Amino acid sequence: MTWFLYLLECNNGAYYAGITNNLESRFSAHLLGKGARYTRANPPIKIIASKLYPDRSSASIAEAQLKNLPRHKKLQYFVE
Repeated sequence: MTWFLYLLECNNGAYYAGITNNLESRFSAHLLGKGARYTRANPPIKIIASKLYPDRSSASIAEAQLKNLPRHKKLQYFVE
């Protein structure tokens, strides 16, 4: 089963990063206020980037790396 690392743009202009094995379903959950606590308070506007990984472990590692980057480097992470 493949996993996605994804980056959302929220209504306050902030980015939110997460992982999932079903990107469409997870984004819908965020939109309905059933996702993460952060996206309940700051609903997402759109998915701005995503990247496939072969398993949950590698997606989790990538998520941690992405979250440690400054904002101006987060989008660049998806094109590398």
